[in-house]
Order: sequence, then structure tokens, then C-alpha cells
Amino acid sequence: MSIIGAALLLPVAAHAEDERIARGPVPDWVVASEPMAVPADASGLVFVRRQDVLVHLDAQGQAQYIGYRLRILHPNALQAGNISTTWNPASGPPVVHMVKVHRGDTTIDVLEKASFEILRREDQLEAAQLNGILTAVMRVPDLRVGDELEVALTTRSNDPTLDKNDSGLLFLAPQPSPGRYRLGLSWDKGLKPNIKMTPDLTPVGVARDGGIDFRFDNPAMLTPPKDAPGRYQWQRIVEFTDFADWASISRHFAPLFAKASAIVPGSSLDEEAQRIAAAHAAPLDRANAALKLVQRDVRYIYVGLGNGNLTPATAEETWQRRYGDCKGKTVMLLGLLAKLGIEAEAVLANNNDADDGLDQRLPNPGMFDHVLVRARIGGTSYWLDGTMPPVAPAAVTPVVPYRWVLPLTAKGGPLQKVEWRPARRPDEITLYEIDARAGFDKPARVTNTAIVRGIAGLQQQAALSGLTPDQLRDGMRQQLVGGSWATIDDVKWRYDQKAEASILTVTGTWTIDWEDDGDGDRSLALPGGGFSPPDRRARAADQDQDLPYYSAPEFDCRVTTLRLPTTTDAANWSFKSGYDTRIFGRNYYRAFDLRDGAIRMVRGLRVEQPEIDAVSARRDNGRIAAFDNSMAWVSYRSAVSKPHPADARVVPATYDIDWTADDAPCLSPATKR
Repeated sequence: MSIIGAALLLPVAAHAEDERIARGPVPDWVVASEPMAVPADASGLVFVRRQDVLVHLDAQGQAQYIGYRLRILHPNALQAGNISTTWNPASGPPVVHMVKVHRGDTTIDVLEKASFEILRREDQLEAAQLNGILTAVMRVPDLRVGDELEVALTTRSNDPTLDKNDSGLLFLAPQPSPGRYRLGLSWDKGLKPNIKMTPDLTPVGVARDGGIDFRFDNPAMLTPPKDAPGRYQWQRIVEFTDFADWASISRHFAPLFAKASAIVPGSSLDEEAQRIAAAHAAPLDRANAALKLVQRDVRYIYVGLGNGNLTPATAEETWQRRYGDCKGKTVMLLGLLAKLGIEAEAVLANNNDADDGLDQRLPNPGMFDHVLVRARIGGTSYWLDGTMPPVAPAAVTPVVPYRWVLPLTAKGGPLQKVEWRPARRPDEITLYEIDARAGFDKPARVTNTAIVRGIAGLQQQAALSGLTPDQLRDGMRQQLVGGSWATIDDVKWRYDQKAEASILTVTGTWTIDWEDDGDGDRSLALPGGGFSPPDRRARAADQDQDLPYYSAPEFDCRVTTLRLPTTTDAANWSFKSGYDTRIFGRNYYRAFDLRDGAIRMVRGLRVEQPEIDAVSARRDNGRIAAFDNSMAWVSYRSAVSKPHPADARVVPATYDIDWTADDAPCLSPATKR
């Protein structure tokens, strides 16, 4: 699978020199574009006289050619002389056809005196990746403004896992430099793939015998439609694939995972399965025990060496070396579940929020970057992800909010939509308890608790679980003291598996910045209580005005309790009004309460419609002016005595209830229903 676009090669640092880069003539399937004349008024960094990005399909897989000639117009463009290319050695070395510098009437063959250097070191070790990818770099010597740099090279990608199936993407960058560009796809006889292009490429596509070309002279800048869902961001893209449908991908990969998941009878991994079976009777408990074993005892390392990019390591191999990527962890978990009598399947997914509109794409395994397990237990489907920390159990909804997934089955499963629903529990709840009972002129005791769920909570768990209490406390002191915090007295952290939340509590003191309103009166804007008005949803005139607008799903809750100075009377205190407003598919909620010597406030924001149509957006644009964006002011007026209204909404204090519970009152009762 290839993703290759019309863009210049990027600079990179080299660590070792090697002469293994092949040199050879341009392949016979390449016909370079004629260079475009440089206009007298050319401006910018470079002028691209030609850039050809071509993919050819043959019996051995894919070959990718890139050739360009560009005029250096600005000193900042001299970095174009740092040429780099990457490849998988299993597919063969790159072939360099030319590196030349044209200076006036003189042509300098750079390859006569300079060579590429190869990075022997893995460039993604910090990200726990062993991908086998090598990078070759060359620094073109003596490159000057006004020179023309000409480069041409070919790389290959031949993945035996895919057998004779090829797929990939070609694209033109949205903001290319001025000049001439060409995208091309060609194939040997009998190897024509299915092809699909975005509508903006249809007018420029030119079919030829055994291929199709897309040519551009000074292509226009493209700006994706503002705030539109991801599926509308696809522009100037050509897709190609040999897979007939998504089910054929499912059918192709299912045997690989089935074979790799086999556990050898009597092996140490088989003994682990027997131990789990003996310790747990209930299927869900068994599934969670197997999942925890994979999460805890097999560290995550992405393995893309050789055929590992798409072929999973076996369950036994993963267990023996005690590390694996999502594929290795998934097959190990599948093997354990099979031994435990639990029905399960591998499911391909996309972890990078790039699956919107996947049902509109050509079938392509490269659209997925993750695989996890879906098990059927007691009539309910559970998601199990072996790459998560060992506090993430089997769940009825995946931690990552997928839109589309592909189950791998022997018969071939179709692409499946994961239905979206508004979050049942807040992604984050921030609690502030401000104890000002000592008086206006005294530091207030403050307890601040953050309850974080989802991926952010698991990331916090991974970051904090290895710290000692002293390390955690000292680190938070270093980070917080000097802002609102005057002192940090204690820091506590735990991960609550029942609540599926990371809980961090900081206690200390604040010097409260009371607003002095004269005559002993005071005001304070409670932290976490205000909302900024939403932005207008509008697009430039040259963009499609009828596309929907998108808001990333979120559910945020802020809870503040102010314990009033004991020298004051509750009747002399007042607070801003609450509200329950829906605008642009979001629910904004705020409520106050005053009782038991404390003002209590809760503020919730939940996205209830990730997408709203253009008509609704225009309607809500007219409602922004009336949006209450007031801060959560509370005020003490010694001369104004006003009893607390009897029908006020009851808001619990930070210390009244368990805010990790599923029914935390972060929205109005009507919205919760």
C-alpha cells in the first residue's frame, strides 16, 4: 500500500554513511513531464518546473517514482538540497536516477562527488517502534539561489502479506508552490486496479493505454471547508485498489490472525490459559483476566520488520519475547479467549480520527492503523484492547470513539458503523472546594480534584502510576505554586477501575483575589463557572455553504463549592443566574445553590450533535448575541439582605456526593433523561 503525494522531499539528519543505494536509469514506464518555463516575475521559495509523482503496478508489487526540477528563488529554499528518501529493505533498495544542479548553461552531476548516507538507527525507537524502515539522505553541496535542482529516484513496496493485491493513494498537496505537477498511475497488462478520484480531479484525469495521468500547471490553493466533518476534507486524491470490497479485505486477513492465534498445547501460554480458567468461573471475569495478562505482561512495541507491518507475530512468539504490537497482542488475546471458550474476533480500526467517510472510500487495508478484539459474552459485545494499560477492562464501547471498523472473519465481514451516542459520563470533572471560612483577608484552604476518563485518563494513569508519592507531590509543587496556588500541602492520585477514571487531588492554599466593591463588599468569579460565547459557524464565500458543521464530541463538567466566611450572613450573598441552553448541537448548563454556609455551582458542557446542518448553524448564528457568557460571579453585599429562594435548584457540594458515580448531576435533569 502506498500513500504518495506531490510534495518536496524533506530534510533529515544522518548518522552513518553507506554505499548500498542503487543507481540506474529511469524505468521505461516513466515519461518525465516537459519542464515549465520560469516566469520573469516568479516569487516565493521555489518555482517547480516539473514534479512527477508516479506509481506503477507490476507482478512484483508497486514501484513509486518521484522526479522534479525546481528553481531556487529564496535562501530559505536552500534546504531543498537536503534530499531524503525512506524504504523498507525487504522491498529492495531505492534506485537513484539523477541528482543534478543546473546553473546557467552548466549542469553539475552531483552523484559524481556526493553520495547518500543511510540511517542505520531506527528512527522511531522513542515511540516504541521497530519498523525496519531506513532513511537515506544527501546534502547537495554548493547549492545557490538561482540554481535549479533536478532529482529522480524510484522506490518499491512489495508486501507478500497482500499477495497480488495492491492499493494506495496519490494526492496533490493543498498549497503547492507555483509550477507544473503530474500524478500518474500505470499498470502492466491485466493489472488494472479499481480507481476512484475526488470530484476536483475528475476534469483533469486523462486516461491512456495502461494508465491515467493528472496534470496541473500552477494549481490553485485549496482550503478545506471550514469546520466540516473529516469526510469533506478529502481533496485532490486518487484512490486505487485490487480489493473488490471491504469483505474481501476481511476475508484476506482473517486466516493470518486465526493461524497466528493458535496456542500450542502444553506450552507456557497454554498453562496461563488453564490458570485463568481455574481462577475464574464467569466468562467476563475470564476475559478480563486474559486481557490484563496481555496488557500487563507484554509490553507494547510496534513491530514492522520484514512482513510484520501487516502480518501478526504468533501468540506464542509474542508471549515468549514479552513484547508485541497491536497485532501480536490481539492474536495472543484471541488465542487465550479461544482456550477459555469465549467467542471473539479481530477488528481493524483507525486510532487517528481518520475514519469519517470510510464507507465512501475504496477498500484499502492502509485505512486502518490498529487492531483490537471484540468478544461476545452473555449476548453482549465487549471491546478488548491489549495495547491499553492494565486498568482498561473489557467494555461495551471502545475507548477510542471509532466511526467505522472492519471485523476479520473467514467469510468476510462488511465494514461496520459504530453508532455514536452522547457521552453518558463526563470525560472530565474538575472539582474546586474553596474554604474561605477564615475570612476575606485570610488564605483559603482549597481542594482541587480532577476526574479524567477515556484516553486522557489512561494516559494520565500511564504517566503517574510509576511515581512515588514524594515525586508526585514535588512535581506538582514545581508546576503549580506561583499561580493561583500559594502552597501545595498534599497531592494524591489513584485510578478507580470501577469509575474508569484517573483521579488526581491537590490540596493547599490560595490567596483569593476578591474584588473590593467598597464598604466591605466583595465579589469573586468562581473558577470553572463561565462559558465563552460559541464562534459563528460560517465559511468563506468560495466554499460550499451547505455542508454540515462538526464539533468534536466532549462532555466537560466543572463543580465549585465556596464555603463562605463565617463572619458573613448567607442572606447577604447572591450569585449569577443559571441557564440550560442548546446551541450548535451543544448543551450549556449552569446552576447555583446556596445553603449550609456554602455557594455551590455546577457547570456542564456536552456535545449532543457532532454534526449540525447548515440551516441550523445559520439559525444559531443569530442566537449568539443572546448567549449568556457571564462569569460565575458571587457577591457579598452587607447592606442587601435577600433570602435564598425556596424553589432554587438543589446543587450538591463537592463533598456531598461521589462525583465519580455514573449519575453525577452535570446536566439538567431534563437533559439527562
